[in-house]
Amino acid sequence: MSIFFISGALLVALLLVYLIYALLHAEDF
Repeated sequence: MSIFFISGALLVALLLVYLIYALLHAEDF
């Protein structure tokens, strides 16, 4: 595996976690 694939997958995973966290803790909406 290349470093670009690993960093890209990690970035997508972090983005998904942040999105789920924001949806679960959306007290502003």
